[in-house]
Amino acid sequence: MRIAVMGAGISGLSIANLLKKEHEVVVYEKQALTGGLIKCERVNDCLFHKVGGHVFNSKNQVVFDWFWSFFDKDKEFIKAKRNAKVYYNGKIIGYPIENYIYHFERTIAKKIIHELIDLEKEPYKAPFDYENFEDFLKGNFGETLFSEYFKPYNNKIWRTDLKEVAMEWLEGKLPMPNFRDIILSNIIKEEEGEMVHSTFYYPKVDGSQFIVNRLSQGLTIKTTDAGDSITLVNGKIVFNESEVFDKVVFTGNIKHLPIAFKKLLDNKVDTDGVDRLKSNGTSNLFCETDDNDISWLYIPENFTRAHRIIYTGNFSDSNNRGSARKTCVVEFSGEVDYEEMVNEIKKLPGNLTPIACNYEANSYVVQDKNTRILIQDVKDTLAPFGIYLLGRFAEWEYYNMDKAIEAAMELIKTIK
Repeated sequence: MRIAVMGAGISGLSIANLLKKEHEVVVYEKQALTGGLIKCERVNDCLFHKVGGHVFNSKNQVVFDWFWSFFDKDKEFIKAKRNAKVYYNGKIIGYPIENYIYHFERTIAKKIIHELIDLEKEPYKAPFDYENFEDFLKGNFGETLFSEYFKPYNNKIWRTDLKEVAMEWLEGKLPMPNFRDIILSNIIKEEEGEMVHSTFYYPKVDGSQFIVNRLSQGLTIKTTDAGDSITLVNGKIVFNESEVFDKVVFTGNIKHLPIAFKKLLDNKVDTDGVDRLKSNGTSNLFCETDDNDISWLYIPENFTRAHRIIYTGNFSDSNNRGSARKTCVVEFSGEVDYEEMVNEIKKLPGNLTPIACNYEANSYVVQDKNTRILIQDVKDTLAPFGIYLLGRFAEWEYYNMDKAIEAAMELIKTIK
């Protein structure tokens, strides 16, 4: 078949590589820089992850093996230990925060422990027995730890009522708390080693853009916005009046489907519901910072709008090539202007100095209890016409790199 892939982020590049052995594939990317949410560029010869900081690991062996078929793991990548921390009450403490309750002020720590003891006596509830994300957090960590950390931090990122966040969305994304492990960690004071992605792989040079560039090799990629030119003619999908395809994989934002695809949804799908889907953009300030060994620093308190610092300069020395200091990305949820970000970083540790900034209008998706049903309706309506959805904003799923690849592998079965 002849197949068009719309979008050259990790989802588009993955599905294109999976399809190209048996089909003729053309990738369309409307941005000049390929890579989607994992794109990077050098500023003053330092590497700027323009939307966060992206690394690779996977517990899915099929995904793991497929990814490494494109790279030399030992020569081209660094294997690093995830060293996450929390900036709380003016101190840098360990992560996950429930294992470091002894760092809290004494009266707060006592309240947290007493609440955990009381919760341990309650009948067990599975994650999906909870109505929503807020009830889950309170039911597993107690009111005090919820109000001190989980509520302010998650409100910063998602900027939505946590009671509206569906638990199904969080499947596989959260380590389930264990009361005995929490107490033991606070007594023995050992570092957490069993977390999801406690180690990760990172390219020695050019970060996730290196991954993008390698996965792009051997593909036909056209940097043009073909969306408004698409028509459906005699069971085929036509781009620019001349490029004829049997099928299309759309990896962009489902709210911005080409007009020809949207018309197929009329009177069949709740298109107003699609338009109401919630998401947040992120503002990222690229900075120089003092030397440290942290990978991610989470900032729950409301003294600053920043919610985390990603120390990408610690992922590989080559990321700091143009500076005598380390580099990092300070992330803010929503659109924050440059001057405000510069003022905000004065409140943060590390003597941060700004280098560059970027705003991404769509980076975090937010699901409610109806989101997956709505997306499935769209998929079911478009699939008979040879149109498929894939990726974080096409499927409205919070995919990391490995989950995006896994989703592409699942889609292959449908397309075949």
